[in-house]
Parts: sequence; C-alpha cells; structure tokens
Amino acid sequence: MPKIATEGIVLIKKGAAKNAFERREISILAPKENEVLIESEAFGLNYADVMARRGIYREAPPLPCVVGYEVVGTIREIGENVAPELLGKRVVAFCRFGGYAKKVVTQDHAVVEIQDTPAEVAMVLCTQAVTAYYMAEYLTPIHKNEKVLIHAAAGGVGTVLIQLAKRKGAEVFAKIGNESKRALVEKLGADHVINYTTCDYEAEIEKHLNGMRLDISYNPVAGSTFKKDLALLGSGGRLILFGGSELTSAKWGILSQLNFVRKMGMVLPIGLMMRSKNILGVNMLKLADNRPMVLSECLQAVVGLFHKGELIPQVGGKYPVAEIAAAHEALENGETTGKLTIFWE
Repeated sequence: MPKIATEGIVLIKKGAAKNAFERREISILAPKENEVLIESEAFGLNYADVMARRGIYREAPPLPCVVGYEVVGTIREIGENVAPELLGKRVVAFCRFGGYAKKVVTQDHAVVEIQDTPAEVAMVLCTQAVTAYYMAEYLTPIHKNEKVLIHAAAGGVGTVLIQLAKRKGAEVFAKIGNESKRALVEKLGADHVINYTTCDYEAEIEKHLNGMRLDISYNPVAGSTFKKDLALLGSGGRLILFGGSELTSAKWGILSQLNFVRKMGMVLPIGLMMRSKNILGVNMLKLADNRPMVLSECLQAVVGLFHKGELIPQVGGKYPVAEIAAAHEALENGETTGKLTIFWE
C-alpha cells in the first residue's frame, strides 16, 4: 500500500504534557476504497486525548502514536468509490486517531462540508457535539419538563447538552468546578448552577428538587459521582456514563484504578429493574467502529442545527500547534470552557 509523508504531533511518552509530544515527520497510508485524504488546517482536543497521554485510555494505540479524533481541512485525494465532487471540499471530519497530523485519511461518510465556517466553530460540531446529540437525541431522547443533570456543564459536550436539553423544554442542573464558568452556563439556559467545589452537589441538587428526583444524569466523571447520581435518579431515570475523568487525578497507578472502581460499587441488574432505573454506557470510539453510520447521521444533524441557528458552538480556545502542551494542561486542569482547537501554522 502506498504511503504519504506528512508531519504530526507524536505522543512519545506518558505523563506531563510538556514532555509527552514531539513534532516529527511521519508517514500514513494512502486513501483506499471509500476513504479520503484531508489536508488539515486544524484539529480538536478532547478529554480522551488527555487520558491517552496519561496512559489510562485503553483504546489508544501503542506509543509512539498520533492521537486525535477530528480535523478541519480540505479533501486533496480520494480512494475508489468516493464521490468525485468531494475533491477540493472544505470539511469537518471524524478520524480514528491520527488527527494530530497535517494530512489525515478517514472514511468518506465521516466528513461534512462546511464551506467558509471558521475551523474553531466547525470543530465544536464534531466529536463533542456528536457525543451530546447521540446521548440526548438518539440513545434516549430528552422529554419536556425532565430534570437533567449535566456534569462538566461548561465544557465542550456540556455546553451542547445544555442547549439540546433546553431545546426540549427540560429543567437543567449544571455542575461546574469554577465560579468563572457560571455566567456561560446561565447564558446557555441552565436553570440551576452547582459549583461542586463549594458544596456537596448531591445535597444541593436535592434542595432544588424539593422532593422530586432527576430524570437524566450525563456523567463523564464516574468514580465517586456514580453512586450519588444513581441515588438522585427517580423511576425511569437514566444515568449515562461517557467518561472517567476522575481517574486523571489518580496518583497511585493500579491502586488508584482499583479505588476508582471501588467507589462505583457493584450494581445488580435485578435492583435496577425493581427501581426502574437505567445505566447506559457510551463509548463513541466503539460506535465509530461498529455503527459508523450512526455517527454520520448525528454529525449531519448537528451541522444542520448549527445552520438553522438552533445550536450555538462555544469556542473555548485557539492555540498554535507549538502550544499544544499548554492546551492539554488547560483542558486537564479544568481551566477551559467550550472546545479547544489547535491550528497548524
């Protein structure tokens, strides 16, 4: 199979961002059937990238590797059975790793034309908006007047979830970790904002519920938050786990991982049935592998909502590629809101 030379930001070691990456020449396989090659102008950051760098994302390729799930750029080459009119189109696209490179090969169904939409805006519509849309519209739709808890509400997924929930007429409980993020989630429509660093979020939510229970929790944290969220759910409630960010604060390797699991405890299916509660796990990489057209459908849908003005992308930060370590650190430390985008010079 022919190879193409390009440049990438390579993850060379686990640990602190300042030592983890190296910019170097790499080679990738030329596009084959149903694939396109994109000349990238920018790529997005996701929390899974942080977990890969920390060595706690089991799906990540072995080191050295190029991570990254999404790019904005122009299609320069196409493989067999790809529509010729895609050549030269500027697109936002999913990729299965490899996103931190100047040239990226991906499936033709994983791209959507964006014309002159700014890269940092279009990037919001990819991994994070599609994750939110899949959970809130496809997997288990939000219904009017439901009470919805959104962890990391000021982040890339959280800001989209708030908008999708308010669009359906839900009551939103937005969980943040810094008061500087309050104004953003309130602007997006959050009904109740809970700063978990200044209170016990479970007790605070119970006050607002006034005897009622939650209908949905969108939880990318897991660990110690799992039992709290499950207790807050009412009959028919759905706890949706789509990450384990609490693990990134762990310092003791396997012992910390075991403690992370211990905090979540053991749930018996019969108990869920008796209480009419639901736990749903979401791994977008597995969906991309096994049900790629679902992701394609969701991507088309969120781009459509954007064009209709029903979804306002929240741009969190723009970084040149030379500052990728700083961007990683900001994301890992919870200092950011919205989506972070890295631009090639």
